[in-house]
Amino acid sequence: MYLYPLWVRLWHLTNAILFLALIVTGLSLQYSSNEFSIIPFNYAVSIHNISGIILCFTYVVYLLGNRFTSNGQYYQFPLKGMATRVWKQFRYYSFGIFRKEEAPYPVEIGRKFNPLQKLSYVIIMYLMMPLIIISGLFLFFPDLIPDSIMFLSGIHFVDLTHIFVGFVLSVFMLVHIYFCTIGKTPTSNFKSMIDGWH
Repeated sequence: MYLYPLWVRLWHLTNAILFLALIVTGLSLQYSSNEFSIIPFNYAVSIHNISGIILCFTYVVYLLGNRFTSNGQYYQFPLKGMATRVWKQFRYYSFGIFRKEEAPYPVEIGRKFNPLQKLSYVIIMYLMMPLIIISGLFLFFPDLIPDSIMFLSGIHFVDLTHIFVGFVLSVFMLVHIYFCTIGKTPTSNFKSMIDGWH
């Protein structure tokens, strides 16, 4: 099944490279000191800022692509029965896959994602991504940050939000890579992102 058109694959590859750059530079900035830094501080700031700006543009491409192509259909789901479907898929990932059970929601032309993937991608792409982009833009233009937010220093609140969401996205990326290895072969899902065929 041809499920991943060229624009999705190019966006995915660009996103992966940007995420890796942002994670490495973000960790370097977070744990930098006079004695040690993963990447020299000035370089880490520049790479982080440039990668973040490019990510803003690729996110717009993603939103427009999902709005004006058929790819957007894969992110839509009825709320009724969602908890049951997500639990069924979670149970499969937790136990069934190790018992060689049949996947409850195998990939089909009209269903690229199972319910748990779909819920995860919607949360990540439509909640977490806007949060990290908005908080990143505020940190890029700190004069726009209010003096206080929810009884905290505005800059600290925005910074903590950015770090927390960055951590969530980093964990998601690790889980995402792991789940890519549980296809028919450990590399088949990665191959799909090269040629578009599942």
